[in-house]
Amino acid sequence: MPLPQENKKYTYADYLTWPEDERWEIIDGVPYMQAAPSWQHQTISVELTRQFANFLQEKPCRVFTAPFDLRLPEENESDDETTNVLQPDIVVICDNKGLKGTGFYGIPELIIEISSPSTSRKDKVLKFNKYEKAGVKEYWIVEPEGKFISVFTLQENKRYGRPETYMEKDKVKVSVFPDIIIDLAPVFASI
Repeated sequence: MPLPQENKKYTYADYLTWPEDERWEIIDGVPYMQAAPSWQHQTISVELTRQFANFLQEKPCRVFTAPFDLRLPEENESDDETTNVLQPDIVVICDNKGLKGTGFYGIPELIIEISSPSTSRKDKVLKFNKYEKAGVKEYWIVEPEGKFISVFTLQENKRYGRPETYMEKDKVKVSVFPDIIIDLAPVFASI
């Protein structure tokens, strides 16, 4: 892919032409290249995914991990025109109609981002605002260095309220799936 041009808004159609061996996200039409995740990041992702997958077995919802092209439409954007193509670390989807090609076009129930110093601003500002505006019901930001998780839940006013914060030995009751409880002890145990 040539260097992104200033003042050009990129779409999912552009994204599909970029090299498959590179990881990119597009937020508001602006491309962001992604670095490979650390082993700590991968350890947390695998354990959270395992717990969600176990709970969701034989239920209509599914859990997916990056790389997974989440296309968040704004207003009347078609899939190809979408200017927000994100790579959430973990995403839970219940609307299987939106599953297409390399990911999902629509609004997931829950998104988890595992933050690092290089992704912190994107996770806590850009993605936070995108997920809130789109109507993602629950958004988790995992902080590997501090071994804690902030859970944001969409309120009636369509805004995320104050986060519930959980430490490394806590159990998290998932608001969008009341029968799911995530045990953080094994999530942070080996990092």
